[in-house]
Amino acid sequence: MDEQKKKQYEEYVKQVTPTHSLPVQMLHAFIVGGIICALGQAILNYAGSMGMDKETAGSVCSLVLVLLSVILTGFGIYPVITKWGGAGALVPITGFANSVAAPAIEFKKEGQVFGIGCKIFTIAGPVILYGIFTSWLLGLVYWCVKMLGAA
Repeated sequence: MDEQKKKQYEEYVKQVTPTHSLPVQMLHAFIVGGIICALGQAILNYAGSMGMDKETAGSVCSLVLVLLSVILTGFGIYPVITKWGGAGALVPITGFANSVAAPAIEFKKEGQVFGIGCKIFTIAGPVILYGIFTSWLLGLVYWCVKMLGAA
């Protein structure tokens, strides 16, 4: 009897476990990432055609992409895009903006301080923390090497 239940459970797990195809996932990521990059390039070209220098046009492009990501997150569209596109939607700057906006929207009902204030960086916080720490550490190594006259 126990062996039969075990087999039934294994069959159930097999039925409910989603199957993924790596080539299909890679294709989806390529398509979504490509669309985001093409959109970014279009914004960059448009900003450049408006007479902006490259640095200003790049800043405008980043701001517009972040704004679009936050708006799409607010309307529940960006999570659908990330589910389909995977890393193609999560890796660019739009994914980072989504990782900040999504917890803020999710925990809004808990209030400004204990909801949004405490939870807004639950996903993006480690990225920010380790990014800053790594840049500080590499700066320290560079400074030490420069003090020794090797650089």
